[in-house]
Amino acid sequence: MDFQLSDIHTDLAATVDAMLGKADMPAAARAWAAGDRTAVAKVYSQLADAGVCGLLIDESHGGSSAGAVEMVVAVEQLGRHCAPGPIVESVAVLPILLRDADVTGPLNGLAEGRLATCAIAPLQPLAPDVESADVYVVSDGVLSTATVLSTEPSVDTTRTLSRVAPDKTLASGVDPSDAVDAGALATAAELLGLGQAMLGLASEYAQSRKQFGRPIGSFQAVKHHLADVAIALEMARPLVHAAALGIDGQVPEETNVSRDVSAAKVAAADAAHLSARRSLQVLGAIGYTAEHDISLYITKTRALLSAWGSPAVHRRRILETL
Repeated sequence: MDFQLSDIHTDLAATVDAMLGKADMPAAARAWAAGDRTAVAKVYSQLADAGVCGLLIDESHGGSSAGAVEMVVAVEQLGRHCAPGPIVESVAVLPILLRDADVTGPLNGLAEGRLATCAIAPLQPLAPDVESADVYVVSDGVLSTATVLSTEPSVDTTRTLSRVAPDKTLASGVDPSDAVDAGALATAAELLGLGQAMLGLASEYAQSRKQFGRPIGSFQAVKHHLADVAIALEMARPLVHAAALGIDGQVPEETNVSRDVSAAKVAAADAAHLSARRSLQVLGAIGYTAEHDISLYITKTRALLSAWGSPAVHRRRILETL
């Protein structure tokens, strides 16, 4: 498939990148982990004003009436800046889920930057980041608001996972498959951003850290480590974009879009995991410290590998279509 981002997409990426860069997201993420949501709430309000939160929401409900391609472009930048919170659920999953269930009331709030999260078994049985978010659950085709039963921390200090139970029924006969695919694709885009950021941090360190009077980035072994990561990320990105085109209906009718989504999730997860491992090797001991920003990216990557379906689950989905 021949696919290139248009100027609209690159401008969108640049806008989100600039907003998050000014906000010092690593500091905001640490504040979020400590229970202070102020800095992140301000950023999400700015993103909502720019139309990012409502990319998958129709204009009649306050959204941008954009598509999955625009969504993955924006979410990749959110991943690159390690933004905390239920990003995937608020920006990708619930706009699709609520639209398909014909529950349009909450869509205006989502477009305005209101956070929401959900649990949809079996791929996402626990609801992430329920604090300061509206919580939903789909069980046996029934969409409901949810009450939180218990909450546990994850390896990512900015992320929690909660067991929830149905509360008020909103719709019956709901098919969440499109929302699940949107969640897996958005997670793949976020992982791409995380992987790219870790590669950047490792490359900068390799140019400044010296051994034997030379930057360690001049050593062939280090070059190969980082080149492997760059190749993996660049091989995964077209799969993410192709799956987004599929969700937007811009592919032949016979295309298996869910398979393309699974392929994107597998490739992006593998690339981000490789970036985390190789970056940690390049940084050495300092990479193990909580004070260095790389720790935020590594732990978030580890947490997202299994979000909206583990690589093993998505490989199985691919196999079943062959």
